[in-house]
Amino acid sequence: MSWPVADAKARFSELLDATLKDGPQIVTRRGIETAVVVPIAEWKRLNEKPRPLVDPLLDPNGPHDFEIPTFRGFQLRPATFEE
Repeated sequence: MSWPVADAKARFSELLDATLKDGPQIVTRRGIETAVVVPIAEWKRLNEKPRPLVDPLLDPNGPHDFEIPTFRGFQLRPATFEE
């Protein structure tokens, strides 16, 4: 919903109630969308820092007890290189 700034000021409690009930509310000034009132939970969610993606093989604290899988009875063996 959109609220002209004069209405938003005069009916601020209603604006807050509408925000909690219906979600973000837009405030306009001279017909131009100027601001948005959002519930605090949504504001905190939008402003939380994203957690970095961690590669489990590079994570120094991660589990490193993985095994190399075998396929159809064949096992990987070390490669030898000759010059």
